[in-house]
Amino acid sequence: MARILIIEDDTDINNSTAAYLRRQGCVCAQAFSGTEGLLLWRQGGFDLLLVDLMLPGLSGSELIAEVRKTSRVPAIVLSARTELSGKVELLGSGADDYMTKPCQLEELWARIQVQLRHARAGSFGEPLRFREWTLDPEGMTLTAAGRPVNLTAHEFRIVELLAGSPRRVFTRQQIYEAVWQEAYAVEDKTITVHISNIRAKLRPSGTDGYIQTVWGIGFKLAE
Repeated sequence: MARILIIEDDTDINNSTAAYLRRQGCVCAQAFSGTEGLLLWRQGGFDLLLVDLMLPGLSGSELIAEVRKTSRVPAIVLSARTELSGKVELLGSGADDYMTKPCQLEELWARIQVQLRHARAGSFGEPLRFREWTLDPEGMTLTAAGRPVNLTAHEFRIVELLAGSPRRVFTRQQIYEAVWQEAYAVEDKTITVHISNIRAKLRPSGTDGYIQTVWGIGFKLAE
């Protein structure tokens, strides 16, 4: 059961995010300013932080800087800022992921699960398994039906995203923005090409059929 600290000064966003995550089985604490968030953080025990960028008191970036002095707990930034330079700066200064508001709660939950798996793998070396796949998030390696599969970093992240929520259908936009962490280009063929390459690499293991195309929507895994 993940313990998540939500630091967001918009009451509606904070409450709706907390309610959604509690339905997923998480324990949520809520702060409405950077100062309050830091006080709650210092009480300890959190597995992940959701941090708004523009906060009263400490800003989101200042709060993350304080947390990084003593901890590598995953931190996802939520912000209305869309420029790429701001995202790159935040990711370089200690944030683990970045989502532009307003965001879909389903996608936020998928990204939270990815960060929690990374944190668990870093601490305990736990792999992620789906049917005949075994993924090592720390080493970014995939074994399919006993065969090592040589994936690029982006290909691995796509497989990891799908395997983390195998019942969910991901749109091309959701996959692109989760893996590349930048705005999706309309009519971009990047995801289709990457899925095709992944399937080709999986074919010798007989597991290429695990990735299903949901026509008109995107992709999911075949359970």
